[in-house]
Amino acid sequence: MKVVIALGSNLGDREANLNRAEAELSEVIRIDAISSFIDTDPVGGPEQPDYLNAVLVGDCDREPEELLQLLLQIESRLGRVRDVKWGPRTLDLDLIVAGDLLIDSEELQLPHPRAHERAFVLAPWLEIDPDGYIPGQGRIADLLAELNTD
Repeated sequence: MKVVIALGSNLGDREANLNRAEAELSEVIRIDAISSFIDTDPVGGPEQPDYLNAVLVGDCDREPEELLQLLLQIESRLGRVRDVKWGPRTLDLDLIVAGDLLIDSEELQLPHPRAHERAFVLAPWLEIDPDGYIPGQGRIADLLAELNTD
């Protein structure tokens, strides 16, 4: 199934963190494309350094809940500490979509509930997947255009 994962880092060697995450993800996902790395301002949370963000599109045969657990394990191995909500982090991996699945459970919401509002997800995703869409929200090109006019 097609999966879209957003990657972000704003602590330590941000580029190395994203490259290491990509290498680890390649062991569980057949990666079709990864976007350029873009610098972005932090959204929400305490004052913190800028992020380096990217989006990865690939194919995965694992169930979304299992994939989520693998993402959390990769974050932990690469030094993620969860002590402040929306605080700075060495690595953030968000499962944005998994095929056309709609999931709303305590541990997982698909599609990601705020992805359609985040240019730092939509812009790099558009770069590598111009026909991409978020189930229930629309085409990423249209969603990004809407954000840019607000």
